[in-house]
Amino acid sequence: MSGRQIKQQADKTRRGFLKAATAGTAAATFGAVTLSSKDAQAATFDAEYDIVVCGGGGAGLPVALFSRWLGDKVVVYEKAATLGGTSFKAAYWYWVPNNAAMQKAGIPDSKEHFLRYVARLSQPQSFDPKAPKLGLSDWEYSMCEAIYDSSSVGTELLAEKGALPYRHVAPVPDYFAEMETIGATGRVLFPKDGAPSMSDGGQVATRTLSTACRRDGVTVRTSHRVQKVILNDKREVIGVEVQNDEGTLRVKARKAVIFATGGFTHDPELRKNFLSIPAYGGCAAMTNEGDFIRISSTLGVQLRNMNYAWMCPISFEKAIAKDPSMIGCFSVAGDSMIFVDKNGKRVVNEKLHYNELAQKFFEWDGANAQFPYLILTSIWDQRAQDHSASHEYGRLIVPPGSDDRHVIKGATLEELAANIDARLQKYASHNGGMRISADYVQNLKATIKRYNEFAASGKDLDFHRGERGVDLLFNGNVKEEPGRKNPTMWPISDKGPYYAAFVTGGTLDTKGGPKTNPEGQVLDIADQPIPGLYGVGNCVASASGRAYWAGGGTLGPIIGFAYRAANAAHKEPVRG
Repeated sequence: MSGRQIKQQADKTRRGFLKAATAGTAAATFGAVTLSSKDAQAATFDAEYDIVVCGGGGAGLPVALFSRWLGDKVVVYEKAATLGGTSFKAAYWYWVPNNAAMQKAGIPDSKEHFLRYVARLSQPQSFDPKAPKLGLSDWEYSMCEAIYDSSSVGTELLAEKGALPYRHVAPVPDYFAEMETIGATGRVLFPKDGAPSMSDGGQVATRTLSTACRRDGVTVRTSHRVQKVILNDKREVIGVEVQNDEGTLRVKARKAVIFATGGFTHDPELRKNFLSIPAYGGCAAMTNEGDFIRISSTLGVQLRNMNYAWMCPISFEKAIAKDPSMIGCFSVAGDSMIFVDKNGKRVVNEKLHYNELAQKFFEWDGANAQFPYLILTSIWDQRAQDHSASHEYGRLIVPPGSDDRHVIKGATLEELAANIDARLQKYASHNGGMRISADYVQNLKATIKRYNEFAASGKDLDFHRGERGVDLLFNGNVKEEPGRKNPTMWPISDKGPYYAAFVTGGTLDTKGGPKTNPEGQVLDIADQPIPGLYGVGNCVASASGRAYWAGGGTLGPIIGFAYRAANAAHKEPVRG
């Protein structure tokens, strides 16, 4: 699917969401409705199912299928006009420890080594390899155990049923593979019919999962926004209120309601008050506005991990424009390319994997009370433009004829700098009046000279670009050169034209929300399950802390938790 088609799909989704969100009421209201025993018995519901799934993306579709295959009558209510959610735009790698393909290939991946790896990254300040639970809390440890125990089981069932056939991408390393001597590669799977570049998995997975839903009898309703849960007088969840373009529906859930509605990337209030960073937004589905946070807040839930998100560099200008087609810069393309700050100085390894690269934008300068790197500028030459342009992985260098409104051009470095400053002034109300420094051009020329020396030698003495396997993984297309000493670097031309684009840190989606147990049951403040209420995916709390363990470190665990939640919900008693 081309960038234009993705944008058209995203625009359709946004229009459908707006229609559903505003129909019947002036503004969306969230919460819970409690019915007395008498009212619950007499209540008239517009529809009735065993399992009600809220959200039709990377968590909702698998959990719906798992529930249906257990024999439950299942409905999916998706707020947007189309299915897929954030996962539709994702590459859809999924990270599955000790998966069946690894076992078949003889790649070892013990539970001990897996847990040590995730614990070291999730809670580095408390990590203790000699402690029984490695420095994790009881909850964190049990959630990580569940990922190891169930992700492969769920993955294999989806593949066996034809809902998500995959291919094994054994060479792909975990993002911190050098920290482990075993099980550091082989965990990544990818939808079988996806492109060789592994960039379109979300489109493929959405198609195969939704096709399986239709085939196997899952009822799917798009442009339906769940806004309230319905409880009986025992405080058991027995249904939901749903808004569509015709008004409000009351839907009974005989066994359980499972939320899979995504995070709160596109709710500025929640983002500002919970995230520990001043992110301008992100590339999650535009419908990810934290609905489950607001719905569950009336139920006495525990919120966890609200200050962290799955992070990625994003186009600053697309974020400000709230462009629904925006994809995170998973792969920063170009070898004759650098990132510089407002002083024209290089400040980071541009090929650092995306979650960690994004952290650079949010470094705080206490002496000057500012985020000096909140907006960086990617600068590249004609050679990179000719050989590294792509529509894939959210790259800033795009092919001729593409939407390149985010690109700034200049025949010389002086002209480029002037145009960069003019573009910054356009966004003064969004960037705190940021301008380039008076010595920007002088510094930029010195920066390029130093970078070119590194590129010629193959050694980046400042930021070690290209020294780790993961740097090469996200290098993107480059021109083959005989005698090249570092695949990620090449000298920037001393002649124009030159190109630039503003880049900042954003969210793929947030990773905080109500605390659940390993079965997906939402827990109250006494750490007890709220009967009939489940959550899976980015709408609930992740035990990963700030860590992004590997490519697909969101979707692989989600499949495991979807499998566990469906099985637990299936065993719930029928409630009135």
